[in-house]
Amino acid sequence: MTAQTLTPPTSPPIAPPPRRRTSRARRDALRGWLYASPTALFVVFVFLVPLALVLQMSASDWPLLSGNQGWNLPENYVDAVQHRLFWDATWFTLKYTVITTILLIGLGLGLALLVQESTRWKSILRTSFLVPSALGLASASLLFYVLYSPYAGPFADLMQSWGFTFLGTPEGALWSTVFLIVWRYAGFYMLLMLVGLQAIPDDVYEAARIDGASTWQTFRRITLPLLRPTFALTIVLCVTGSLLAFEQFYILTKGGPDNSTMTIVQLIYNVAFQGQNNLGIAAALSVIVLLALILINIAQLRAFRRTDED
Repeated sequence: MTAQTLTPPTSPPIAPPPRRRTSRARRDALRGWLYASPTALFVVFVFLVPLALVLQMSASDWPLLSGNQGWNLPENYVDAVQHRLFWDATWFTLKYTVITTILLIGLGLGLALLVQESTRWKSILRTSFLVPSALGLASASLLFYVLYSPYAGPFADLMQSWGFTFLGTPEGALWSTVFLIVWRYAGFYMLLMLVGLQAIPDDVYEAARIDGASTWQTFRRITLPLLRPTFALTIVLCVTGSLLAFEQFYILTKGGPDNSTMTIVQLIYNVAFQGQNNLGIAAALSVIVLLALILINIAQLRAFRRTDED
């Protein structure tokens, strides 16, 4: 009986990856870069290049009419913080931000609840609340400037007989501007709140009604917790917009009376183009404001994230 030699089976040769797939993946990647390139160029030229220029200005002696005179870091930042109106403008901007944020978020939520519950007048209410949002802030400020005018406004005779003006005192100028902002943006924040309310499932409210929860309990235990993402968005938008307030105060008050309504952005404008005419100090103020905005927004988002985790 002869022994048979067993030969191990040979594995089939591994075929190289097809070049067609590789070339297709490269074409898809190239197409993706082509689609993204307009946005990338927009970000570079509209944000990154101006940001780099502002950083260079903030570290240079840069008068408005003379141009760059060389590096002087950190002199601009010291002069910015030691400006006679810096801390007053910072305090007023923070106070204005707190007031407008509380009023806009509260009123926006109230209007959203009203529009959501209303059935017969829903369309009319939504339209009436959203109409002011279609008007530009500069146009609305000019409209209210005429409205508050003691000479040509509709309340001119009443103001002359009573001896008061809307913009003549620091508190009057502040609350008159706050009223303009609330009138202009309440509909916008109502729309954001309404989107958040409509994203809450009806099954949750139905389960609460079956369990016998009252209207207040449903609002406090269901509506408010589920609106936290909407609150995070609206508060970040409101705080950022309020800290960067410029048009309304520039048109209505010019920072007066007696610099009592000077915001930090208006101070930047005045340092750059009025009075000192120093772009270096104005750029240093801009960098300080940018860093403050980043820190404030990070703190807000972390606070909301921590609340969601709890």
